[in-house]
Amino acid sequence: MKNEKSNQKNDLTTGIVWKELLFYFLPIVTGTVIQQLYNAVDGFVVGRYVGTGALAAVGGSSAMIIMLLVNFFVSMTNGAAVIIGQLYGAGQEKEVRETIGNAIAVMTAIGCLLTVFGLLASPALLALLRTPEETIADSLLYLRIYFLGVPVIMALNMESSALRAVGDSMHPFIYMIAACLLNIGLDLLFVIVFHWGVAGVAIATVLAQVLNFTLLTIQMVTTKEIFRVGLRDLKLKGAYTGKMMKIGVPVGLQSSMYNVSNTIIQVAVNSLGTVVVASWAMSGKVDGFFWAFSNSMGVAITNFIAQNYGAGKTDRVRTCTRQGFFMNLGGTILIGGLLLLLGIPLLSLLTTDEAVVSTTYQIMCYFVPFYAVWAAVEVLSAVLRGIGDAVKPVVIIGVGVCLFRVIWLITAFLRFRTLFVLCLSYPLSWSITAVALFIYYRHNPYIRNRSLTGKR
Repeated sequence: MKNEKSNQKNDLTTGIVWKELLFYFLPIVTGTVIQQLYNAVDGFVVGRYVGTGALAAVGGSSAMIIMLLVNFFVSMTNGAAVIIGQLYGAGQEKEVRETIGNAIAVMTAIGCLLTVFGLLASPALLALLRTPEETIADSLLYLRIYFLGVPVIMALNMESSALRAVGDSMHPFIYMIAACLLNIGLDLLFVIVFHWGVAGVAIATVLAQVLNFTLLTIQMVTTKEIFRVGLRDLKLKGAYTGKMMKIGVPVGLQSSMYNVSNTIIQVAVNSLGTVVVASWAMSGKVDGFFWAFSNSMGVAITNFIAQNYGAGKTDRVRTCTRQGFFMNLGGTILIGGLLLLLGIPLLSLLTTDEAVVSTTYQIMCYFVPFYAVWAAVEVLSAVLRGIGDAVKPVVIIGVGVCLFRVIWLITAFLRFRTLFVLCLSYPLSWSITAVALFIYYRHNPYIRNRSLTGKR
């Protein structure tokens, strides 16, 4: 069934490209920055009121396990969103609704399986990562509470991705703010007032995600738009699941390749002592503001491209690519400068441990100057995802990021074993991947042939 484009309030296939992209992007990036602010507050509460060991427990190996297991499937929701966006751009109402319902059902089922696996496998995974003995108990407690909430986390991420795919970035933004505010309030209550320590942080996180899920679900079942989803739409259908997996699995693998390399590096970090482990976790909370910006730009570009590709508007695809790159690059330079300028004062707010502050800022100085290289990787991979080309970019990223870092660790790091050599693996892998993706992008047939359309 086709709908006229003029009846779609969230249509991204008309208007001035940079303005539409900017207004669509702003709620996404604001929401993710607020989420990073929450992460910083979370680190403040743990570091100030529980201790450095607890900070290492929440942000060390446990964070790596969550990124490796959970983020793979969360990233799959972005792949499913490409299909939803293309269908929405083509005005296919029935297919949009059924694809969304199928995707939510699939991700909830996956979340239930992850809960069982996470509860049973967490001790072995922590041991595999050589987690420092003094942080194992708190890490295990945090993981087990977190995994209880994973089905809700899977469902809410799919709902958020679906709304953004149809051009609605505002409602996920509003609901994320509500969840973050609740999370901060519960952190303060559970840790400072009730003295629940790491358990309090984990429980606060899960309860906040339940609120986010509830608000998103209400939005999706009450909207008057063509993507309204009811209980009858929450069905597992092979055809829709196959389309979702075709793009979702490569996107999940791309995320996992980053996380696999980071997990392997976490083992090397753990070998450098508790101060470095805590500093590594703290640097992730601070420079998370940059990653929030860059990832948000990637999501915005992917969904913008998907709708226009589905509508067959190739000129808008190319315009979005150019303008999206310069928007990403400009924001990257601004954020990087602020991080280097305000790094020490900001870190001093999060912890009183001077060794952690000094080491964290040292790590930032190794990374921040090279963030501009990442702008190319983010934009090019986002554009290729948006047109449905997901497999080959994953191979490029797998070699340029994951494989290179593994080789670097077993050669350069094992020889020198310094923090500088460890950190160097990141800018080198970014540069290799950026060059390879650019070469592939330039030879992509859709990009080179102006006569091609996005219609399938």
